Amino acid sequence: MLKRRLFTSLISSTPFRNAATVQTNQRSCSTIIGSTIQQSIFAQHRELGWFSGHHILRAYSLLSLNDLRDNKGARKPNTRKGRGIGSGKGKTAGRGHKGQKARGTMKFGFEGGQTPLRRRLPKRGFNNPFSLTFQPIGLGKVAKLINAGKIDSSELITMKTLKDSGAVGKQIGDGVRLMGRGAEKIEWPIHFEVSRVTARAKAAVEAKGGSVRKVHYNKLGLRALLKPEWFEKKGRLLPRPARPPPKLRDKVDSVGRLPAPTKPIPFITPEENDEEMSPSLASTT
Repeated sequence: MLKRRLFTSLISSTPFRNAATVQTNQRSCSTIIGSTIQQSIFAQHRELGWFSGHHILRAYSLLSLNDLRDNKGARKPNTRKGRGIGSGKGKTAGRGHKGQKARGTMKFGFEGGQTPLRRRLPKRGFNNPFSLTFQPIGLGKVAKLINAGKIDSSELITMKTLKDSGAVGKQIGDGVRLMGRGAEKIEWPIHFEVSRVTARAKAAVEAKGGSVRKVHYNKLGLRALLKPEWFEKKGRLLPRPARPPPKLRDKVDSVGRLPAPTKPIPFITPEENDEEMSPSLASTT
């Protein structure tokens, strides 16, 4: 039987295209096997025309499409749990009786009772210590308060004016940002001193003959501007206005004035502004 399989495998491994090739393979196979029985079987099949084209592959090949399969044990079937005690995984399906592990799973991130990794590691990022928060206010709201008589448009409107009139809340943060919402309601010249201003709001105010100045206040200076009575209650003097840091000099027009001003000051040239906010001025004043 072994010789016959070897014989057929040798035949199937070589495609026979003509009679000369068949005879050559016949002689080589008969030399290797050396069996007269195999030679006679080969001769009978040749007379029947089995050695033409691909018939020899289909007749003598040990490997065909219907023989393709995995080795035994290569694919292990999945265990069907809860399908009877005969499988070994019936009833409780290997989970045992009662308890959290029998009813469900542990919550995400549970590490057996010890402090999980998400609590062992410190929190990093998502907290910029240099970020500034400004409370926005639209021009339409300012115009509404002016019409209601809560704000005098003839005087300089500062952040203290906006806070006292209720235009902005108590939590101003780092200042006030003037927005362009309701800019069409402005019908008279208004002068502002705020922390930031949008391009639309500035264009609308200047179109009516007003002005907007971006002033810088630090935390202590903003408190002195909004609540000067706090310093009087503590028996302290108002702090000196702080100059902006180098990174914020291009975003403001001048240093904020203390106490709260009532009249606007004219704009100066960039060279004069640099001299005003330069550190060398602190030694001369």
